[in-house]
Amino acid sequence: MMFLAIICNYLDRQLLSILKPEILDHFSIGDFEYAWIVNVFLLCYAIMYPISGILVDKFGPKSVMLGGITVWSLACIGAGWAPNVWVFAACRGVLGLAEPTIFAGQIVAVTLWFEKKQRATANSLCTIGGSLGAVVAPIVIAWLMGLLGYWQHVFVISGVVGLVIAFLWIFIYKTPSADILAKTVGSEVKTDSGEQKAFTFKGLFKTKTLWGGILIRLVSDPVWYFCCFWLPGFLRGMGAREGLTNEQTLNMIQWIGGIPFLVGAIGGILTSAWSDALVKRGKPALDARKSMLITIACLAPLCMTVPFINGAEGLAFAWKVGLVIAVFSLVAVMCLSWLYTIPVVFAETFPVKNIASVMGLSCGAGALGSMVFNQFVGSIPESGWKILFILMGVLHLVASLILWKLVRPEHAE
Repeated sequence: MMFLAIICNYLDRQLLSILKPEILDHFSIGDFEYAWIVNVFLLCYAIMYPISGILVDKFGPKSVMLGGITVWSLACIGAGWAPNVWVFAACRGVLGLAEPTIFAGQIVAVTLWFEKKQRATANSLCTIGGSLGAVVAPIVIAWLMGLLGYWQHVFVISGVVGLVIAFLWIFIYKTPSADILAKTVGSEVKTDSGEQKAFTFKGLFKTKTLWGGILIRLVSDPVWYFCCFWLPGFLRGMGAREGLTNEQTLNMIQWIGGIPFLVGAIGGILTSAWSDALVKRGKPALDARKSMLITIACLAPLCMTVPFINGAEGLAFAWKVGLVIAVFSLVAVMCLSWLYTIPVVFAETFPVKNIASVMGLSCGAGALGSMVFNQFVGSIPESGWKILFILMGVLHLVASLILWKLVRPEHAE
């Protein structure tokens, strides 16, 4: 169910980027305004992530995730009914407020249900819903757009699907039994009264690992958000420069736009399984996660090749698109390996009662970093995108250094 909910989450998120030309034309706006609409989402997303973590730690994953799925589905329906760009942007903001609940709740549910030697793989199999949502989004959205003819109807249908998932979630998720909890988190340090030791919210900020997590997400998340919000439009722009119509570029995205997300999803699961395999062989869990993440970050510099591919004279358009897709497929493997496994790192470095709060604070920082980066993307001319791709090529290397130096197990006094 978490897998399906996250597919829905990313489908709703991708509606904006895939239907960007139609939405911009409908509201008579340009890239600069589009960047602000994206930032409304990201700002609300960043603000709500820490709050979502606190709510999950207090009330548990079931009720908080139910509320989140319901609200973001209603926001998607509202965007389809929006009479003007201001209402549309407000609905995207509400979407941003609701979506973090699924990720803050998911890592707690996975931690409660799975042992360390299974945790990274289990978490990736839930989180892969985001990647598959991005894979099916171009196909489903383009098909619905062709069938219905109005982008507004596509938003409404996506919201209705989310409401169905929310209804099913009520009956399907169960709180793990005491026997399961004894296997998954029973070995963690407890007080004399039997309660698990945990940090206060203020106490979390005294730990190096929290600041490490915040910095990691701050510098690495923008690369993934670029893939989600700008890559489909970038590919459609490549087609437009070759003389393709809006309909032809949409058809192109329908069949190739999801390839990087599919490859990234498969790669993310394999790297998560690799880190679990290292744990099964006796390597300390945290060391296993660090080794995998730092190794996979070596793919980051591939981003720097994109502007040279795009500007290559004499290279056929099909080759240009194919090479850009290949580069971003490998970049997606790197991004998703980090996105799948960093939450597991938090689960193994903090008490279970603090995991959602740490997740919320770090992911909120990631959304803020992505918001600043996104505005940078929207404000520079395409001729200046060489700097953009060079920057993306080093961000995960910086995150690797932070992971190596700052992240360690944290124990509440």
